[in-house]
Amino acid sequence: MKFEKDAELDQANLRILVAVCAIVYIGVLGFLPGQSPERYLPIIFYIVVFLLASIVLRQVIVRWPGHYPARRIFGMIHDYAGTSFGLVLGGEAALPLYAVMVWVNLGNGMRYGSRYLAIATALALLALLIVYRLTPLWQAQPFMVLMLMITSTVIPVYAHLLLERTRKASEEAIAANLEKSRFLAQASHDLRQPIHSIGLFTACLREARLGDEERRLVDNIDRSLLNVSQLFRSILDLYTLDNGRLLPKFQVVNLGELLADLVRQNAEAARWAGVELRLRPCPHWVRVDPALLSTMVQNVLSNCFKYGAQRPVLIGVRKRGDGVVLEIHDRGRGIAEEHLSKVFEEFYRVRQLRDKDVEGVGLGLSIVKRLGQLMGIQAVLRSRLGRGTSVSLQGLTLAMAPRQTVQRDEPRQAGLLTGLKVCLVEDDHNVLLATQALLERWGCEVQAELNGRDLVSDCDIIVADYDLGKHATGIECIDHLRQMRGEAVPALILTGHDVEKIQAALHDRQIAILSKPVRPAELRAALRDLSQCPATARMPTA
Repeated sequence: MKFEKDAELDQANLRILVAVCAIVYIGVLGFLPGQSPERYLPIIFYIVVFLLASIVLRQVIVRWPGHYPARRIFGMIHDYAGTSFGLVLGGEAALPLYAVMVWVNLGNGMRYGSRYLAIATALALLALLIVYRLTPLWQAQPFMVLMLMITSTVIPVYAHLLLERTRKASEEAIAANLEKSRFLAQASHDLRQPIHSIGLFTACLREARLGDEERRLVDNIDRSLLNVSQLFRSILDLYTLDNGRLLPKFQVVNLGELLADLVRQNAEAARWAGVELRLRPCPHWVRVDPALLSTMVQNVLSNCFKYGAQRPVLIGVRKRGDGVVLEIHDRGRGIAEEHLSKVFEEFYRVRQLRDKDVEGVGLGLSIVKRLGQLMGIQAVLRSRLGRGTSVSLQGLTLAMAPRQTVQRDEPRQAGLLTGLKVCLVEDDHNVLLATQALLERWGCEVQAELNGRDLVSDCDIIVADYDLGKHATGIECIDHLRQMRGEAVPALILTGHDVEKIQAALHDRQIAILSKPVRPAELRAALRDLSQCPATARMPTA
């Protein structure tokens, strides 16, 4: 509706502009050599009346917006009547006013569609016939009139063909985009499952008693899996950004704690790259989307590990005006000046000797830039060959710290999972085995189920995949168990689908969500948090 309102208002505005131009043109004609101003006064008078009527019509459109076919057709008749009157009285000198007819014809068709284009064409031909019947000059030039009528027909027909092609191309593009969305959604789910299970199996191996050679092999598997996972996440991030579905969810967070968590999460990757991660203490609280900011910092750190291996990386925060700037410095090989303006472009990579040994396709910094734009954060890169690279995230807004903060006692929580009863529901056999093996290594007592039908369990926590096949979802499985137990059993959903979609389906249920592939550290932390939430809240009876 807004598009239609704007289209009709735009047509009304242009009508007024054309009327002003017509007045100027007719007025100039009266002062040309051999012409008399008095001859054109009736035309000028009529166009002034036409202009006033056009202004009134515009105000009507503003006052009553919407799709009114009768009003649109009245506007066409109004346009053709004014143009025809000028052509009848102006004679040969007024012939350029025919261009107004073409404008009315195409303008209405392009703005309102093919149906209005056909109506405008019929009215234009009728207006030309009326001018022909009332103008001796036109009657003396029948071939000129024939040419004008053919032009008034051929141009709209060609415009109609273009409109139809454009409409069909637009429909095909929309259909292709929907098909791509469905494919990527399914591919996302299907690819997350094996990555997720491999990561859990590797975590099980890491916690076993391994020799140096076996631990080195596990490190290689982890490193390769991390590269695949990061590439996979980058492609999905880019797809989500292109769809315009990603909206920041601002929170007040402790920037120092967020960065410390990221350093801990990247400690293993830094060790593999021979990078010493240094973090300067930061006491500031900022208003930001922590997930998006974490993705930005993660992508920058990934580049540091790739291109600044065996060198230290420094992360620091400093105040600037009313905000703070987050800076990440490495001492890698640096980037030549001619590449600096292009490194934020998608799929752009600075090619150097032996680059084939460096993973990635050039999406990291482009995602950093686009995520920053969503939150009003500017990513600035400075680099010198042989000296290293610095990335500054500018525009982080300072915020007041909450009155109370929850402090975790990590050493005390280290053994909280021992003896924890977990009901695990997962329809993918490999993922079920991997998750069960890892939970048991953490000391959990696991009840593993391939489906949630008729589920009975005395568990402390239920962990369920969202998609459990045709019979049920993880949410329905959790609801069933809670109803049977009569209490809100702490629950966790693991999903390879769109997290926002799952959150919308949860409503007010107290259920945590983790997106696959889940890192073992994330799963352990989620289980620790849930283990501190005893199932004491009674469920409402049916």
